Amino acid sequence: MTPPAAVSRRKFLKVAGAGAAGLVIGFYLPTGSLAQQKSAKPAPNPFNAWIHIASDGRTTILMPKSEMGQGVMTSLPMILAEELDVDWKAVTVRQAPTNPDFYRHGTGGSTSTFRYWLPLRKAGAAARAMLIAAAAQSWNVPEGECTTHLGVVTHESSKRRLTYAELAQAASKLPLPDPEQVPLKKNDAFTIVGHDTHRVDSNAKVNGSARYGIDTRFDGLLFAVVARPKAFGGKVLKSDFSQARLVPGVKDVVAIEPLPEYFTQGGVAVVAESSWAALKGREALKIDWDAGPNASESTETLRQQFRALAEKPAQVVRNDGDADSALRASSRTIRAEYELPFAAHATMEPMNCTVHARQEGAEAWVPTQDSADARDTIAKITGLSADRVTVHTTFMGGGFGRRSMADYVAEATQVSKAVKGPVQLLWSREDDMQHGFYRPASYHRLAAALDDKRNLVAWKHFLASPSIAAFLEPERGKPEGTEIGGAGFIPYATPNYRIEYALARSGVPRTWWRSVEESSSGFVVESFIDELAHAAGEDPVQFRVRLMGQARQVPHPANGKPLETDRLKNVLQIAASQAGWGKAPKGSALGVAAFYSYRTYVAMVAQVSLRNGKPRMERAWVAVDCGQPINPLGVRMQAESAVVYGLTAAIKGPITIRNGGVEQSNFDSYDMVRMDEAPRIQVHVVASSEEPTGVGEPVVPVVAPAFCNAIFAATGERLRTLPVAQTAPNLG
Repeated sequence: MTPPAAVSRRKFLKVAGAGAAGLVIGFYLPTGSLAQQKSAKPAPNPFNAWIHIASDGRTTILMPKSEMGQGVMTSLPMILAEELDVDWKAVTVRQAPTNPDFYRHGTGGSTSTFRYWLPLRKAGAAARAMLIAAAAQSWNVPEGECTTHLGVVTHESSKRRLTYAELAQAASKLPLPDPEQVPLKKNDAFTIVGHDTHRVDSNAKVNGSARYGIDTRFDGLLFAVVARPKAFGGKVLKSDFSQARLVPGVKDVVAIEPLPEYFTQGGVAVVAESSWAALKGREALKIDWDAGPNASESTETLRQQFRALAEKPAQVVRNDGDADSALRASSRTIRAEYELPFAAHATMEPMNCTVHARQEGAEAWVPTQDSADARDTIAKITGLSADRVTVHTTFMGGGFGRRSMADYVAEATQVSKAVKGPVQLLWSREDDMQHGFYRPASYHRLAAALDDKRNLVAWKHFLASPSIAAFLEPERGKPEGTEIGGAGFIPYATPNYRIEYALARSGVPRTWWRSVEESSSGFVVESFIDELAHAAGEDPVQFRVRLMGQARQVPHPANGKPLETDRLKNVLQIAASQAGWGKAPKGSALGVAAFYSYRTYVAMVAQVSLRNGKPRMERAWVAVDCGQPINPLGVRMQAESAVVYGLTAAIKGPITIRNGGVEQSNFDSYDMVRMDEAPRIQVHVVASSEEPTGVGEPVVPVVAPAFCNAIFAATGERLRTLPVAQTAPNLG
């Protein structure tokens, strides 16, 4: 790690807005890959963790990531507070200002904890060393004779004590130590990390005082909604705004152009004194639309394209041995096809953004996963320099990758600029469902061969999808990079392994979705390995354990860390033990899945019963190995939410396309798992001293396969196309 860069205390106080005298510390904390950290080129964001110890005893920790329900506003400050050795009850957490010179704001990919673990520990330890040094100088004693506990420095032999608040002024004048030279706590000495901790944002969210983006209000604020073309790629052909302007409360109607850089479709914005008036004004618009180049696309045409691609030569992504020859030579081959639909993020809070664009500067309130990108978007559209744009990152009612995009920020900026005033752009639920970005639909054709000893001698996997990479960055020419994930690095040993990919063409916008390609890969791999276990006449858990073999590491470039088979076997065996594997309650059956993604190991056993021929997940046992858990309570909460999210995608309605646009429009046609449909969930968090990894996404990939494998155990019917409500509505 590069030593901390110098920065004046005056500049810190100015940027942090710290009014009270105290210790304000900034550290150079590279949070990219290890290779990036070791490169000669310095990281572009030199100050992305701050501590402010005020004279009143409060410790404020600024949190640069976005809080969207995943609990990062609690877990990241816990890391720093642990090494600082401060009283957690005296900690205040605040959202950091949007400033990419100091912070790395992008939040997603279950990377926040993994990237910040060591940097935040070193920052806290260095700050603690400064406080000890200040106390030692005050007492004229060696620093080694001083200890800290709960925000107090104690000289052991004389029992003299000074609080951090009393030392803050003196400590602030000392040179910043090199965090690399400051010792870190041993894991078994942790008093904050690894202990269940209630989230710092819980009370505000329970009592209603928390402010989400959609709650932004101030005098003079106008509200806007946009009429967009139904088909992706459509545009306004002819329009009449006259009736909309007559709606009471409507202040203006403006056309906004599509912005390809931000993937917006353009359309017509109605601006009004209230959201209701804006919506009524939109209803009064008369617009003739040109459906555009994608008008003929449908779910069925995409399905036909998938199958046609499967009959043609495809790009070979990985080719170990000779899978085709091994399959031809085998007397026991298993073949299967799997299909997954487009999926919507369906965040509880629809997209919204409040922007006040003025000639001298702009200010915005945005529920975003990347406030720096939001700032740059506003700056580019307004023509302002980025330092004249202030973005306040608000709480958000769900993100799941959707709020990593800046389309709604771009639209809000266009409207504010056009009306020369503050505007809150609102998306209705229908807007959110039909004009978002979606997890790609995908088609998979697999073949495998077993020898006489039931060993896996060949595995071949063909995959076709409209790629996220091909949509977001078509010039890069690597569409497979966002589509294969863990399917390219399975833990099951085989000498012959072939992965092929074919890019399908689609006008449907695609982007990150909770666990992205791993949600597809997990379903396909863990369903197919279950089919192989059945073909081998072997217990599904024991079959997986046997094929993983001895402890070994499987190279896994998609994760940046190799897959360790012993850790995956461990969570598999824990989940099976917790569920009482092999002893399903009468009238039900058990199914299992285990998967490695986002550097985290997860296994799940699902208990399924049939009620009037419809499968229902009664219980779920989940085992998670995410290295050293920061907040085990938070890990369990994340796992529980992932089970519900993954189960919704496995059971409920898909996103289907007709005439180039989305057919579903609200939760009546894109249903969610309801409270009375949710299973009882038991989560086991593995105790570990390994470096911590993410938990926001890795549980999702095991939900659908465990569920469908349990359905097979109960009925003998394999479900290979999701969601099961459409493909197998009645099994009894």
